[in-house]
Amino acid sequence: MDVEIIELGPDRLPEVVDLCRRALDLPEDATEAPAIVATLADRAAADRPVLRLGAVRGGALVGVLVGSLSARDPRLGHVDLVAVAPEERRQGVGGSLLAEAEARLAGLGADELLLAGNPPHYAWPGIDVRYTPAVCAALRLGYRQDRTAWNMTADLGEDSPALRSTEAAEQRLAGRGVTVRRAEPADLPALAEFARATFGGAWDGELAGSVGRPDAGAHLAERDGEILGFAAYGSSRPSWFGPMGTAPAAEGSGIGGVLLRRCLRDQASAGIGSAQIGWVGPVPFYSGAAGARIERVFFLYRKALNGQK
Repeated sequence: MDVEIIELGPDRLPEVVDLCRRALDLPEDATEAPAIVATLADRAAADRPVLRLGAVRGGALVGVLVGSLSARDPRLGHVDLVAVAPEERRQGVGGSLLAEAEARLAGLGADELLLAGNPPHYAWPGIDVRYTPAVCAALRLGYRQDRTAWNMTADLGEDSPALRSTEAAEQRLAGRGVTVRRAEPADLPALAEFARATFGGAWDGELAGSVGRPDAGAHLAERDGEILGFAAYGSSRPSWFGPMGTAPAAEGSGIGGVLLRRCLRDQASAGIGSAQIGWVGPVPFYSGAAGARIERVFFLYRKALNGQK
């Protein structure tokens, strides 16, 4: 029986979660399937067009694809999630889902499709290299690799350097008039403006996904009401840390390390055994401040649509 590609309504998202639990081969991803699906297929729809496709054979859901348009550049389409039931692999299910996504996103105005995270709502920067069949499929279907990204892992077990006390550092900062505290929903407008003005990108949206949400949160540093830095976690996935930013004038003050470890302690208190610091830039900082190590590596791919070059 041939596979049929259909559009999935919100009522079928529990089936998508069940499929992802079976189809995401890495335990750290399968465990967070409910959060991944909620972020990509539901919450993301609040600020961008989201495409939810299912592959059905004999009435059973055997594959799923979630795609979207970039909210900042609608010429860019993204594939945010592809999952195929283990027993259905190597039968063209993933290729059929991608072909339908290409056509539909092109119809919405995309002239290029990225196999890459679409901030502020993303579950991975790209394809984890350990999903080797997905890497092979991307190349076979005409996608080209244009970037590599990596995460760092911070162990959150007892006696981890990621959890060492920040009390002395916070006292030193207080002596300079700097207050460090948990961010509250009332802080979000000022935090978002600080993120936009200082760093650009989509960090304001990620902060909105962290502050005041279950399994998520943020901490900030301020002096005389002026924000000097922030760190957040759980915006897309409970075990993921970020974003984090410090005002250029406050760099080197120790604010970053305090904010980082405050967030990691929150995650450890929630029962998370290790945190993923996503899409890392300053590797030496995270290594020194939290004993983090480079672990997950991702390939990012792109493909022109509609004959674009």
